[in-house]
Amino acid sequence: MLVLVVDSSTPAVTAALVEVSADGVALRAHRCTVDARAHGELLAPEVDAVLADADARPADLAAIVAGLGPGPFTGLRVGLVTAATMGQVLGIPTYGVCSLDGIGYPAAAGEPVLAASDARRKEVYWAVYDGAGQRIAGPEVDAPEAAAARARDLAVTVAVGDGAHRYADVLGLPVRAEPRYPDPVALARLAGERIRAGAPGERLTPLYLRRPDAVASIARKPVLPPAVTP
Repeated sequence: MLVLVVDSSTPAVTAALVEVSADGVALRAHRCTVDARAHGELLAPEVDAVLADADARPADLAAIVAGLGPGPFTGLRVGLVTAATMGQVLGIPTYGVCSLDGIGYPAAAGEPVLAASDARRKEVYWAVYDGAGQRIAGPEVDAPEAAAARARDLAVTVAVGDGAHRYADVLGLPVRAEPRYPDPVALARLAGERIRAGAPGERLTPLYLRRPDAVASIARKPVLPPAVTP
């Protein structure tokens, strides 16, 4: 089965085409551009590009997997809206996976690992995974000091992800070079059982973890000039 994977939860805008079979998940095409300010401009062309690279059409897709975050509001919703819209138009199921799982799951190698992405405001989105890659804490958003304290409580020995690189001095853990951003093959593997079973599509609910930076004002402003007292 040919499956599209998209993630826009981090500065890395990712689209990939994978083949899901009984034997596993194989990467067919992959595009990734790191630009925190251009998710909306980059994702759709990347989807077109991976389909072209694999000589495939949208009608060939059997499912779509999307990273649910956590991530900043504006960027994250680009990937989820794209996946949901394509799924509805094509009549194929969509499946969501925590984006941090796409970092922590492939990094697990027999020891607890902290996966962290940059949450801005001097904070990180984080989760902890055991040696088998199962999430045992998170996802949460905290100052790096708080994430480091929780990681110590869980006997974490290594960190991974863009947030771990950015705050390596605060976390006080060795940082692996990769994966720095969600791995699309890992996201597809984590959704693999649902895909193979033909499970019903899921509503793609974003993991924002906090309110957006821009909040509409609910206060009403007068539209007429104040009356002049004679």
